[in-house]
This record gives sequence, structure tokens and C-alpha cells, in this order.
Amino acid sequence: MELTELGLDGVLAEQATCGSGRQLARVTAVDRGRYVVRNEQGEVPAELTGKFLHAATSSVDMPCVGDWVCVQYHDAESHASIHDVVPRRSFLRRKSPGKNIDFQMIAANIDVAFIVQSCHFDFNVRRLERYLVMVNEGHIEPVLLLTKTDLVSAAELEHMLANIRAAGIAARIITLSNVTGEGVEQVREVMLPGRTYCLLGSSGVGKTTLINQLSGHDALETRPVSGTGEGRHTTTRRHLVVLDNGALLIDMPGMRELGILTVGEGIDDSFADIKALATRCRFADCSHTNEPGCAIRKAIESGELNPEHYRSYLKLKAESDFNEMSYVDKRKKDKAFGKMVKTVLKQKP
Repeated sequence: MELTELGLDGVLAEQATCGSGRQLARVTAVDRGRYVVRNEQGEVPAELTGKFLHAATSSVDMPCVGDWVCVQYHDAESHASIHDVVPRRSFLRRKSPGKNIDFQMIAANIDVAFIVQSCHFDFNVRRLERYLVMVNEGHIEPVLLLTKTDLVSAAELEHMLANIRAAGIAARIITLSNVTGEGVEQVREVMLPGRTYCLLGSSGVGKTTLINQLSGHDALETRPVSGTGEGRHTTTRRHLVVLDNGALLIDMPGMRELGILTVGEGIDDSFADIKALATRCRFADCSHTNEPGCAIRKAIESGELNPEHYRSYLKLKAESDFNEMSYVDKRKKDKAFGKMVKTVLKQKP
């Protein structure tokens, strides 16, 4: 395959300045600190150099699936060392699970993110909003996939679609069933050769089954649904696969936690309707509580703005602001500790 067929475009090619003896490759899998990279000849395992690890100052600096990296091949190109990461054109990241206030890189250089929810057990508009904030912050086009339509009635499906639009979500929606095959062709038509897509969603919503449908064969292992119709967790690592039509698709494990961190731009893009309403308030610094001439309160009272949608906006914004303050404080402490270590090392005889 040519590198352009693996997703290398002009912008990324210009930013890729690998040194002598090094080549450009794409990270296709990450599993507990182990990497797989792919170039024109194929895939090989790879590891980070000591110099790279020493220079990395945060988790954001570490390679993730979809990254373009500068590598050096060894032993008849049977394995490689990763020396550098090419600046990302787009990215997916979230707050690290648990109490740790830090970023977790999920994937990079993605053109379209398919946000997948099951119509049966998984449907949740508030979670959709969280995914959209994450996707918009990373400069990725979102497309919503509602799966398992064969398990709900037409009226139930219409109600779900209405709830999505009532939340101000304008992204394209594709409804599909992996059982009947309805909607799968629409997904296939969206996917173009040389462009990179990813599947985001909870465990058991049919992501892996959809990949097998798109590829035309059982490329990935799936597990049968439970007796209630709920899916089961299948994918255990993030990896990039090349479909028969030349499109590139990243599958990844379901996410239990969707914490957000420093996503001001993503929130503004995801809640563009609220941002537009706020510009109509009488006062520029309106807090949307008791001020006269507040367009937000007026829209809620008239039914123009869904109050649950607005509460979700406030919650996500407060969470992002709090995590951002905590992250900045953590980074200051990390830098102070690093300076102390360097000072001690310089003083050591």
C-alpha cells in the first residue's frame, strides 16, 4: 500500500520531518505500552526509544492509534523503534478514568467519528452530548449511528430521533440493524478510500459486528448477545483496520467513563444553539439567572430551549472548568518537581 492509502494527506506529509535513516509509518494498534506500526510493506511491532520516553512530558506526547510516527527499522525490518510523533491533524482524547486529572489519548488523525448507540438498551441523549463535545474538540466530523433498530418499534425509533433533534444535535443520523442489514449500505457509502473513521460507543452496541458487515467477512471476533438482547464486550484494544473499499476504520473498546477536560471549543460547537441564544441577552455578561432581558430563560419558558439540554450544557461546562483548573495545578507541580530533580542532579558530584 502507498502511504496515501493509509491516510497520509498533504498537510501531514509537510509536517513529517523524519531524520536520516528513519521512515514514516502509522500506528495501527496500541496495547498496554506495546505498539504496531504499518508502512508500505506491512505491519511490525514497535517500541519507544529511551530518548523519546525521556523527552515526553505528559500522556499527550505518547503515540496512539492513528498517529503518524518516525521509526527506524531493525533486523530486516522485523521490528521498529519509534523516535517521534508527527503533529496531529485531529484527535480524540478524554480525561483519564478515575480520580487522576490528566489526558488519555484515544486516537488521532481521524476524519469522521461514528458515535454508536443501541436503540434497545444504550440510548441516552446526555451521553451523546458528551461524545459530541469530545469529537468536536478534536476537530472531527461526527455521524450518529443508532443500531439494533430491529429491537424497537418504528414509533419508538421516531421518538428517539425527535429527542436527538430537540437537544439541538444537527449531526447526520444513520439508523441500522446488523441483523437485517438495513442501514449498513448507508454507512458504507459514507466511507471513502484513504480516509480514517472510528467507532465510538459503549460495549455491546454492535461496533465489531458492524466492522464485519462492512468488510464482508468475519474479520473480528464477536460474542452472542445475552438473553435480554444486550450485547457483550468484545474489543479489548484499539486498532486500525483497512476495509476492502480502502477506507480505514479504528475499532476500540467501549468506554465506561467519558470525563472531559479543557474542551471549551468542543462545548461551544456542540451547544451552538445555546451559544447563539446567549448573544441575544440584553447584557453581555448575563448569568442567565435573574437578569432582565435574558434570552436563555425566555427560550426555556417559551419551550424553544429544552431545559434538560441546557442543564447538560451547564454540567459539562462546570466539569470541564473544574478539571481544567485541577490539570493546570497538576502541571505546575509536575514542572516544579522536574526543576528540583534537575537542580539536584546538577549539584551531584
